[in-house]
Amino acid sequence: MLRPTLLLAGALALGAAEPTYDIVVYGDSSAAVAAAVQAQRQGSKVVLVNSTRFLGGMTCSGLSASDIFHREAVGGVAREIYGRIGRHYGKTYVDYFEPHVAQAAVDGLVKDSGLEVALGEQLDRGPGGVTKDGTRIVAIRTLSGKVYSAKVFIDASYVGDLMAAAGVSYAVGREPNALHGETLNGMQRGDDKPRRHYTQGDKDHFIKDVDPYVKPGDPASGLLPFVFAENPVKGEGDRRIQAYNYRLCVTTDPANRLPFGKPAGYRELDHEMLLRNLEAGDHRLPALIHKLPNGKADWNSMHAVGTDYVGANWEYPEASYERRLEIERAHELYIRGHLWTLGNHPRVPAAVRDVAARYGLCKDEFADRGGFSPMIYIREARRLQGAYVMTELDCKGKRSPADPVALASFGLDSHAVRYFVTARGFLERDGVIWNVPPRPYGVSYRSLVPKKEECPNLLVPVCLSATHAAHGSIRMEPVFMQLGQAAAMAAGIAIRQGVDVQSVPYAPVRDLLKAANLPVEWTAAPKKK
Repeated sequence: MLRPTLLLAGALALGAAEPTYDIVVYGDSSAAVAAAVQAQRQGSKVVLVNSTRFLGGMTCSGLSASDIFHREAVGGVAREIYGRIGRHYGKTYVDYFEPHVAQAAVDGLVKDSGLEVALGEQLDRGPGGVTKDGTRIVAIRTLSGKVYSAKVFIDASYVGDLMAAAGVSYAVGREPNALHGETLNGMQRGDDKPRRHYTQGDKDHFIKDVDPYVKPGDPASGLLPFVFAENPVKGEGDRRIQAYNYRLCVTTDPANRLPFGKPAGYRELDHEMLLRNLEAGDHRLPALIHKLPNGKADWNSMHAVGTDYVGANWEYPEASYERRLEIERAHELYIRGHLWTLGNHPRVPAAVRDVAARYGLCKDEFADRGGFSPMIYIREARRLQGAYVMTELDCKGKRSPADPVALASFGLDSHAVRYFVTARGFLERDGVIWNVPPRPYGVSYRSLVPKKEECPNLLVPVCLSATHAAHGSIRMEPVFMQLGQAAAMAAGIAIRQGVDVQSVPYAPVRDLLKAANLPVEWTAAPKKK
């Protein structure tokens, strides 16, 4: 794994004529890598201030099934990375891969680019962590005391810490449907659906009646963990966010398999909901398993009670670093306990238990963590409230921005936000949505920039300006990479022309996108006669 030497930008001399860099890219994502590589290639003086000690974010952390509906919609640095991965397997392009292969591809790209990288540098979110001249960011300081000054900054973090510290407006949670004329936003009750065996077409609800109380049938005994005695009103907004988990690389190969062990701190009560759902007759393995090369698989949450730790992450976006670490550890404990329960607990039906027990973590992935992924899957956190808000209307093709800088195509996808008790007295989930756009659609450049009066030299390609529903479609790693690359292009133009990022003309951005093989328009393939 690439471990570049940490490079000190030097202490900021306030009032200095020139900043140290043209562009500072801050973040922990694959978008941060794409943005920094693009900035380097275009001749900008750039540093990637990476908040973790590895590069590539979720692309290298177990999210090995890339959720690409249309490969033709992927270009630029993202396609280069998938091409590097493909060459490892003797192919031109691979977007289902082993984590260590993705890490080697990202590290190799960064090394070949000659990019300056500072690893393990977290933004100081306290007073003085972001220095501003009026509304313009002058410099950022990390917890280690390093200071990075630049003309333009790119916040490519999964949580939007830089934009928040810079005082830029953002949202957390779900907007009401009425705010932007949407139908899929806000609260979404699972019990207003017909009871059936759900698939991806309408997923992840209970198909059996499951009692929500610690002592079945006794409301006085209290609710099971993370069940809420609330009555969601469909379409209304709140500040709750969809569930996180860890994406896991697993295998059934005995030579490479690490069995799911019972974790220290295991509590059966934390998994009572799973056990009751199985005992009620839902005998599906609660996992969405994507096959990967060399006998491995990507294990994601599926059905009513999976590896998603529903309701346990609501404070994560704005929490302190210390509190985030506590939340991450709680998620890991829950998921390890969930996996052990599935494969070992006597209350699990034998047919399910036998299948689950065949799987384990991989000895040759994330060896320093016993095969467990190093990064929690942040499906959403803060979202910029910028010059243009992407909504489900954009995703569905009911409106189209005039300044697209990337194509997105995945379904509008939200995992559960909370468990609640229905009027019938049983468990159900709030927040699940799944709606596939009719075709790939453009993501607006204006959704990457704050309002001009808030900050004229910041771009935000990950926590971009989008509603909860729209972000659920845009939030795919290849899209993030393309948005990061486009952000760097626009930053370079802003510097050369001496304008704010909000005033960058679209035409030269579009020319650069075209030159870098970054598609922004979708032309359907002609139908076969």
